[in-house]
Amino acid sequence: MVSELLRKRREQMFPKLGDAQIARLEAHGQRVEIRHGEVLAEPGNRQLKVFVVLSGSIEILLPDQTEGQLLYLLTAGDFSGEMSTLRGSSAQTTLRVRRPGNAIALDSGQIRDVIQTDAELSELLMRAFILRRVALIQSNSGEITLLGSRHSADSLRLREFLTRNGQPFHDVDIETDPDTAALFERFHLTAADMPVVVCRAAQMFRNPSNHDLAECLGLNPQVDDSRIYDLLIIGAGPAGLAAAVYGASEGLNVRVVETTAPGGQAGTSSKIENYLGFPTGISGRALAGRALSQAQKFGAALSVAADAVELTCTQRPYSIELADGKVLRGRSVLIASGAQYRKLEVENLSRFLGTGVYYAATALEQKLCQGEDIAIIGGGNSAGQAAVYLARDCRRVHLLVRGKGLAESMSNYLIRRIQETGNIQLHAQTQITHVEGSDRLERLGWVCSADGQREEHPIGHMFVMTGAAPNTPWLKGCVALDEDGFVKTGPDLDAPALSAARWPLERAPHSMETSLPGVFAAGDVRSRSVKRVASAVGEGSICVQFVHRVLQESANTQTGA
Repeated sequence: MVSELLRKRREQMFPKLGDAQIARLEAHGQRVEIRHGEVLAEPGNRQLKVFVVLSGSIEILLPDQTEGQLLYLLTAGDFSGEMSTLRGSSAQTTLRVRRPGNAIALDSGQIRDVIQTDAELSELLMRAFILRRVALIQSNSGEITLLGSRHSADSLRLREFLTRNGQPFHDVDIETDPDTAALFERFHLTAADMPVVVCRAAQMFRNPSNHDLAECLGLNPQVDDSRIYDLLIIGAGPAGLAAAVYGASEGLNVRVVETTAPGGQAGTSSKIENYLGFPTGISGRALAGRALSQAQKFGAALSVAADAVELTCTQRPYSIELADGKVLRGRSVLIASGAQYRKLEVENLSRFLGTGVYYAATALEQKLCQGEDIAIIGGGNSAGQAAVYLARDCRRVHLLVRGKGLAESMSNYLIRRIQETGNIQLHAQTQITHVEGSDRLERLGWVCSADGQREEHPIGHMFVMTGAAPNTPWLKGCVALDEDGFVKTGPDLDAPALSAARWPLERAPHSMETSLPGVFAAGDVRSRSVKRVASAVGEGSICVQFVHRVLQESANTQTGA
């Protein structure tokens, strides 16, 4: 896969720099001597530099079990680096000098200055960095090995975390992989230890949390947590990423924290076909990846596997405590923590989470149910996208909705697509009654409320995409919520609500400002928001203009202006 990508897009992955381009890069960095055999970077290193080769050569080596697999040989006019450089996360490859010579070295701050100020080099560098990360992911290499079962909920969780965060890893299914026995012997493991993550052949984790895995990978940038940010964003879904892009591009100091991976719930969408500018559609994961690259280009810092547990709202700057005990402070805060699908009130359902019951329909889940009958619960666009996507490889898709049809909750193009797909069967006015199975889901039962007819089917995979429950428990009374737990903003905050919240300012809250001055909400978490990706992106972008006003307001108060 790597060689195929190189063959097709070599000139974009490894473009040769001209003399004028090299001169502009040298103005930001410094010339260094490179010596034969010198290792300039290796997996696990954080202090990453980009090297522009002037003379001599540098090998880019993929990790493997021996000396490393040569990905590319950099010669005069070539440069190193990929998305790790901008993000500040650990290196994914080894850089080793083959022939001595000279190079220009630029650290992450210097390369970001180039990207933000030089339009030509920005396009060239960003395209190369992104394509190189794609090549690393497609290589199925890296120094991370995941041993797990396709029937294990935690194995699926770890696969999704690594995949959605763009981390190359070697995936070993212990039930089918011929190397399983050798790996068990090498690491003294048994099936009871699964899932296991081996990190750079140095650390082994039995069923690690996402946070522990992120720490092992060096996935998050090392930033000063005592710093006070202009804008602190909780949630890296479409709203949070849009705010990060616009805020950082306009000079704000932006920090984003996200529970799982960029994209939020939208990042699990198999294909979004009605988002402006993508006539052939785009997956939620691809859209999130592009947005994250933009945010990092402008200097926004993102931390994943970071759970916000409490907002301290009694003084400014505001403080947000994370699950690992860290406390972040911001002059303004954007609540973009989104919503999650509501859990069905069905006995024993939680037993099968990840082993037959899923709340996402990505390529990982699709592989688990090829050639089988499945059920999808829900009548919104996410359910419709999942039905069309999964129908390509599943034998039959049962789509269950409570309403009389799909017209009230689903886009017309998806309804027509479903109607024209022969192996999708719609069950209107239908609800799940029971689930059965041993160590994984095996049977489903449902009832039609229109005629009382009950059915039971040998189905082992059910996708739940019903309603939305806001991710707001961590706010703990700091901002006004509606009766369903969504955050009230702007016009929804009437005089009694502001009085109860002790709103301290003479002005009314801005359109997306909460009952707490300088704290905003956007996207699915906001009360009465339109639950669409484009709407969330728009809200996140609009919030930035109000953040500027709040920061200026605060500055004027401090100076007495």
